[in-house]
Amino acid sequence: MEEIGKQTISQFLEKVYYNEEKTNFWVSQILDTTLKELSKLNKPFKYIATCILMEKNGSPLTTSNVSLWDENSDGLCSVQMGNESLDCILCIYALKI
Repeated sequence: MEEIGKQTISQFLEKVYYNEEKTNFWVSQILDTTLKELSKLNKPFKYIATCILMEKNGSPLTTSNVSLWDENSDGLCSVQMGNESLDCILCIYALKI
């Protein structure tokens, strides 16, 4: 999961500079691409993903994830990456069917 998240964000960050008007579209693209790639794994999981895009302007961003589930079968990964103009945090939850 983490590798798919990193690849998706890396490809995205290579070609964009922060633009507030496009952030909703970009978030949708990141989430759609991530979920499509995860579904190609053909694993018995339901996936949930969240994405945060934030302009780099000196303001800190703090986020946290908490879950209560079966630690033997379910999982979570969080990928944080950025470029010179924005930061992206992608969280992926995998819930065994």
